[in-house]
Amino acid sequence: MNRQRLLLAALLLIAIGAFFATGAHEWFSLDTLKAYQSDFQAAFDRRPWQIAGAFFVVYVIITALSLPGAAIMTLLGGALFGLAVGLVLISFASAIGATLAFLISRYLLRRPIERRFPRRLAAINRGVDRDGAFYLFSLRLVPAFPFFVINLVMGLTRIRARTFYWVSQAGMLPGTAVFVNAGGQLGEIQRLGDVVSPGLLLSFALLAVFPWVARKLMRLAQRRKAYRGFARPKRFDYDILVIGAGSAGLVSAYIGRAVKAKVALVEAGEMGGDCLNTGCVPSKALIRAARAAHEVRHAERFGIHAGHNAGKPRVDFARVMEHVHGAIKGVAPHDSVERYTALGVDVHSARATLVTPWEVDVGDRRLSARHIVIATGARPAIPGLPGIDQARVLTSETLWQLEELPGRLAVLGGGAIGCELGQSFARLGSQVTLIEGSEQLLGREDAEVSEHMAKTLEQDGVAVLTNTRAERIDHDGGQRLRLCRADGGEQSVEFDTLLVCVGRRANVEGLGLEALGIATDNGTLELNRQLQTRLPNVWACGDVAGPYQLTHAAAHQAWHAAVNALFGEVKRFNVDYRFIPSVVYTQPEIARVGLNEREAKEQDIDYELTRYAMADSDRAIAEGATAGFVKVLTVPGRDRILGATIVAENAGEWLGEFSLAMKHGLGMNKLLGTVHPYPTLGEAAKATAGAWKNAHKPERVLRLLERYFRWRRGA
Repeated sequence: MNRQRLLLAALLLIAIGAFFATGAHEWFSLDTLKAYQSDFQAAFDRRPWQIAGAFFVVYVIITALSLPGAAIMTLLGGALFGLAVGLVLISFASAIGATLAFLISRYLLRRPIERRFPRRLAAINRGVDRDGAFYLFSLRLVPAFPFFVINLVMGLTRIRARTFYWVSQAGMLPGTAVFVNAGGQLGEIQRLGDVVSPGLLLSFALLAVFPWVARKLMRLAQRRKAYRGFARPKRFDYDILVIGAGSAGLVSAYIGRAVKAKVALVEAGEMGGDCLNTGCVPSKALIRAARAAHEVRHAERFGIHAGHNAGKPRVDFARVMEHVHGAIKGVAPHDSVERYTALGVDVHSARATLVTPWEVDVGDRRLSARHIVIATGARPAIPGLPGIDQARVLTSETLWQLEELPGRLAVLGGGAIGCELGQSFARLGSQVTLIEGSEQLLGREDAEVSEHMAKTLEQDGVAVLTNTRAERIDHDGGQRLRLCRADGGEQSVEFDTLLVCVGRRANVEGLGLEALGIATDNGTLELNRQLQTRLPNVWACGDVAGPYQLTHAAAHQAWHAAVNALFGEVKRFNVDYRFIPSVVYTQPEIARVGLNEREAKEQDIDYELTRYAMADSDRAIAEGATAGFVKVLTVPGRDRILGATIVAENAGEWLGEFSLAMKHGLGMNKLLGTVHPYPTLGEAAKATAGAWKNAHKPERVLRLLERYFRWRRGA
């Protein structure tokens, strides 16, 4: 902070300190207003212009410095000046004072806060750029937060000062009128009977119902603005129409039918979406086959010899892929047209395009619905590398058509998908090189988790290259990936097949969203906390909605989207992402729910860390699976769990215990008091709670007990 800012901050602190030190704050109370009301009135009658001017200046100062007293000043203004003059005077004073507070906050605080929290402020500023005036107006109109807080917080954003002023002037006017009117009624109190006068009762009734009425009016205005230019059908074919039959779409349709709504489900591709056909199911089947090869390769450590080829499994890749497709066929009936038709859902196999907020072209038909849920999922992103068009490129979507095991496989991307598939193909016999542009694999995980993953992959024969960026693909005498390291060095990797795992892109094209003004935010649809687009009857869930691209997160969102759509007039639910678990299905698995150390530090959240090594688990010792650990973050001095990370065999199977504990407020003491079967890997959850308890044992009580037992022994 430069000298001018420090000087201004010091002056403001001195002024605020003087306000309280001199007892000036005691004047801004209802009792003082009542006690000196006649004196104020007499002074105003003698010198109306001077008193009005002084009142105006004091009001501006109080508001600009965010001092308590604006509400009392408003009541006093109503009592002194009456409704008309008081409203004009206070309206301008409050808007000017609020703008000064806004500018002070912007000058002193915005730059340091932007430096400290750049991503959070960037997300807020995107919303302000898009709809800042309307959002500020709603905050002013519905006083859910104190106005001085709004002044200071909006100063941190990039909304224009001019916009802030006129929106504040207009938005605060109705609330100011209610308070000025109440002040005017208070000024008429001469005897006890006046307290229940109709005018005063009306003023306080307006104060009580104003937020509710304003909220309703804002929603009505928002709906009218969103639907401008569209004609609403008089009747509808469906209560809810779901576009996309992946995990999110299937759950939305299922919930709709479960509550007896009429539901349409539209899918242009295969039922089940990515999860069934190209994602969760086939990848886990491949991982299981690769694990079997790994177990054969390392069976000798248990004293098991697989004939003369011990340690060298013969992989029939065609049979491996038969197993993969068999798993898909086995799960497919759960997501089939037949099943959902039997549930009463009208399933349409066609592309869908929104024509109006209520009408969708489905093939050659036009269907209407009161609510539409977009659940079109996402697809793998392909980087624009020079030469990639001529290379043999696979993604997590297309590799399931492989008929032969790739000899040399280059995996681009060190996220969950890249690590899972890289390990699996290495165990099946491919020569795998994994390239990651950032400094670590699994970029959102703690450094030690990433290091553990890199070490595990290298033990399986994967060449791991981090801090390495792909530059281009050469085709002179083969396929060669040219790489550039962070230190400026260059190298190349020859490959037969390139597997691209650098993220996914939401499927938003061809839906007609642009014509309806439905925008995207970082690739996914722009939604509120109820998963609603700018059109109140159009919702979204799953990968197209973000921020997670996980099947269970999609199902979680789908419940909210469907229930909010069908019952939103009565009750709406904000989607809660605090307890979304995630699992990387390598061996050992990496499972997490809640915060890890990296995120806690980024968010300046204090925590205590409790660790438990899987090498201390009896079951892990018996299984020969002692690599890994459990890390639990708790609130300092308390047993409330902030997050848990597990690196262990089948970690995803017992992560749910921590998810359940966090969701329902069960702390480490409850985990410790729960009986776990012995010997199991999941017993490590209780052991971790025991480690936490041991670190928080009451030493003073234990010393007293020691002396007590010594006394009982007669020692």
